[in-house]
Amino acid sequence: MDALFQFLLRMGDNTLVLGHRVSEWCGHSPILEEDIALANTALDMIGQTQLWLGLAGEVEGKGRSADDLAFLRDAWDFRNVLLVELPNGDFGQTMMRQFLFDAWNVTMLGRLMQSSDKRVADIAEKASKEAAYHVERSGDTVVGLGDGTEESHARMQAALDYLWPYVGEMFESDDVDAAMVEAGISPDPASLRGEFDELVGRVLAEATLTIPASPYAHKGGRTGYMHTEHLGHLLATMQWLQRAYPGAKW
Repeated sequence: MDALFQFLLRMGDNTLVLGHRVSEWCGHSPILEEDIALANTALDMIGQTQLWLGLAGEVEGKGRSADDLAFLRDAWDFRNVLLVELPNGDFGQTMMRQFLFDAWNVTMLGRLMQSSDKRVADIAEKASKEAAYHVERSGDTVVGLGDGTEESHARMQAALDYLWPYVGEMFESDDVDAAMVEAGISPDPASLRGEFDELVGRVLAEATLTIPASPYAHKGGRTGYMHTEHLGHLLATMQWLQRAYPGAKW
């Protein structure tokens, strides 16, 4: 069950951390429509987090809720990929990061709907509807900005160059993944790469953007071995109320 717990943390931590990152745009987006759209995207991801971490707490069997797992763990206990904890940067960087994650998420959820664990399959089916919309919206934005003005194109290419070295971690496999594959619960992450590359390649070509050639991949987040310095700052903001007033309730 420990492998399943770790897998569920990975899924929940990805959406929790990215959901918080995206929520940072609330009140700061370039136009009102985007402000609302990004807030809704963040809410969708937090909703998915509630499902993944709620099941993680149930599987762990120690009485921890989704809230406990979100607000009472330290950085080294988080299992999200490094990509989602990176700073927002400008609007183009935020949307490029969102698209790269969405492309992976929609691919993973599509496979998880066939999971041998009905609880996982049910969450994936519910989340896949939101993920399908997210990848369409973020992909359209990447195309619009990439194939837009000279300035927007340059910013989107810079965002892709910065973020691409963090993509490879999403397809790393370890003992947790092997146990999940053996149990029929989830696919080998490496098996998702072809579908991801086809989707991403098609959108980026339409956006007139060039995928960096380097195969180098930063990693360490999904195992908890190493996070960027940004995660600690993010958690200090996200968790401060629960840390300052333990057990506080509305």
